[in-house]
Amino acid sequence: MGHGNYSHAAHAAIIADRSSASRAEVFTQRGCHPLMNPHGLRMREARDSADHPHSLGIVFALDVTGSMGDIPENLATRELPTFMNLLTACHVPDPQLLFMAIGDATSDNAALQVGQFESTAELMDQWLTWTYLEGGGGGSGEESYELAFYIAAQHTDLDCWVKRRKKGYLFLTGDEVPYPAVARHQIDTLVGEKLDEDIPIEEVIAAAAETYHVFFLIPDLRRRKRCEQRWRELLGDHVICMESAHDACAVAASIVALTERVLPDQATLVQTLAANGIANERVSAVVRALRPYAALLDPDALRQVHSATGSAPQPGAWWKRMFG
Repeated sequence: MGHGNYSHAAHAAIIADRSSASRAEVFTQRGCHPLMNPHGLRMREARDSADHPHSLGIVFALDVTGSMGDIPENLATRELPTFMNLLTACHVPDPQLLFMAIGDATSDNAALQVGQFESTAELMDQWLTWTYLEGGGGGSGEESYELAFYIAAQHTDLDCWVKRRKKGYLFLTGDEVPYPAVARHQIDTLVGEKLDEDIPIEEVIAAAAETYHVFFLIPDLRRRKRCEQRWRELLGDHVICMESAHDACAVAASIVALTERVLPDQATLVQTLAANGIANERVSAVVRALRPYAALLDPDALRQVHSATGSAPQPGAWWKRMFG
């Protein structure tokens, strides 16, 4: 997937047309859209093409439980063009976006929804608004985020990685902790695959991190208290604590630009955000949220972190059996 060219003007027009629409009018699904149902899923592909010779796969895995509906709504009614506009301003070539939706597999009817990688405004918007905002959740303080890592590791195929050994990006949004393992019975039910055993969360994250830069975005400082510690144990400074859910697109675009080295430092980031319509107070909030991660991009800081934490978790036997 990922054919066609992106038009910021077309995307802005889509957003403007629904400026006064309610969430229910924008997200009309009342169940999992058949094309986002992961049962029998084979592969979601981010491919190079004549239009996009340097494709870069980017996944947004959105928590759509009751407390997290603001981020997908903001994306669909205001912020997604901001993400694409910032990537364009930073000269990030050929981004291709895929949307996933994550709920709670112990209680929700649509705990996992998976779109396609797309390059055009119309198709990005289509998959985003086909998402069913179930608004559920299990009430245990956990959600099934581990499913996003599993799908990214086993069911996506990125030319940026296969051809150029350039990782894609996986952004999860949420305000709870993951379950401790990918449950084999859930994979059987949701995806239709048989696993020999449950997969520890550390192993499935390590598997996804072989082909993606993985980040967890916490929507605001209030909600960080209930999930930050566990996510930092798993992802370190790839956990980004935002000050507002409205900053998700600016934060994600900044992460891509900084990691790809198209923005050399935080000073240039500030200039770029301000020049592309981000209000001053939001620029400051984005920079504060990104400061720990930006420090990691300094080689000396990165060596110190590796020295302090030891080697990263490695994919386990399940990964080797599946991928060799």
